[in-house]
Order: sequence, then C-alpha cells, then structure tokens
Amino acid sequence: MAIISQNTVFNADTFTASVIGIAADVGQHDSGTHQHHKGQLLYAPQGCMTFSMEDTICILPPTKAVWIPPQTPHRAVMINVVAYRSLYFDCTIFKGPETVTMIEVNDLLKALIDRMAFWPWDKAEDEITKTVALFWEEFSIAKRNFYQLPLPTDPRLKLFRTQVMQDDFLAPTAAALAKSIELSTKTITRLFKADTGMSYQDWRQQWRLLKAIELLSAGRLVADVSVCLEFSSDSAFIAFFKKQAGQTPLSFMKREAKPVN
Repeated sequence: MAIISQNTVFNADTFTASVIGIAADVGQHDSGTHQHHKGQLLYAPQGCMTFSMEDTICILPPTKAVWIPPQTPHRAVMINVVAYRSLYFDCTIFKGPETVTMIEVNDLLKALIDRMAFWPWDKAEDEITKTVALFWEEFSIAKRNFYQLPLPTDPRLKLFRTQVMQDDFLAPTAAALAKSIELSTKTITRLFKADTGMSYQDWRQQWRLLKAIELLSAGRLVADVSVCLEFSSDSAFIAFFKKQAGQTPLSFMKREAKPVN
C-alpha cells in the first residue's frame, strides 16, 4: 500500500526497504516537529505547504521538491487541499545532500517521483534499481531554488516566532511589532540583523513574498492577495512581486499550476 489518508498510521523508519514512497491528498494537516532515520524527499504537485526547521520557515509550492536529510527536525503544515508525495531513502545505501535542499521538478522527475510514491512497500529491491538510479541522476542536475526565511532566536521574540507559523499571521510594521513587545524599532532592527542577517524591513518583505507564493499557489486571485498582504493597490503588489520573484504573479501562477496526473 502506498496511498495513505489522514488516519493512516505510518512510520517510514519501520520498513527495511531501501526506498519507501507514499501518496496522499489532505485538506488540513500539521505533522508536528519530528525527524526520520531515513532521508526524505517531499513534493506537493498540487497546493502549497509550509515546512519549518529549527530556525527557518520554508514554502514548498508546486514544481518544487525538498530533500530533508536524516535526523533533521522539521514540521510540515498543510492548510488547503494538497496532493503530496513523499519518498524515504535508506541513506546508508543512497547518499543524498547533507543539508536541506530544494529543487525544481521537471516532467521526468515528476514522473519518477509519482512512480516511486505508488510502489507497494514490499516491492522487490531488484525491481527498483534502474528507476532509483535515474531519479538520483535527475536530482543531481536539477536547479536549486530555496524559498526560505530565517527566524529570530532572541527570547524577546518567542511569541512572534510562534505567531509566524499561524495561518492568519500578518507580518506587522516594525513600529507595530516594537509596540507589541515594548521595545524600540531600533532594538527590533538590531535583533533581526543579529539573528537573521536581515533588517526587519527586509525580513518583512521576504515574508510577504513567501506568503504571496503560498496564496497564489492555493489559487487565490491577485487582487485578493494584494488586499490580504495590505498593499496599497494591485499594481503595487504586482510591481513588488516582479521585483522579488523576477516574474509577475500571473506568470508565476501559470508556471506553477500544472495538472496532476
């Protein structure tokens, strides 16, 4: 069995097979922070998911997959309906990257991931060799692209860190954040620069980009996203997105909205 539901009890580490794959459609799910002995490739051909590591949050839109090395604590949050595929590799046999790596998924990689995700969990090892070898060949040459945002670690921003992962979170202005935790805007800027390498204004702009990608991947209209992220106008949002992402929101949506086979 490779297709699972929200009620399926599954632990990839209990299987001895060198590669284990799963496929699922979920409406809303929060995995909680966990880790695996196996390396994991996570791919969402439909919808968008947020995943986080110790001090970083990431957005995984369609056409992207992320490699999570063994023993890497992470948390996946899915709010809208997401079709996702997950592959687990025995890294005593397969040597994936030692750091979290996001890749572009072309048509061949997508076909390989789909095939491996639907394999029965007791599939004979000699029947998977060629497919797995082709997968790693394509993985090695895939374009890297990471939609990530570092999180501040200062204890005074502990509540802020918690709020960031909530679906209704909206990054406040520096003045509003400073007022909410009774610090000066100068201190806020200093803390973010020290913890994330970014000023708060730059951090907020990066957050707005990732949130825009999440909302657009979920099928939200450009006008809706503009209002949600509190831009002064649709044209201001479009100009912001094009500057940050190198393409307009409509171009991004057309590229990401590939049908699921």
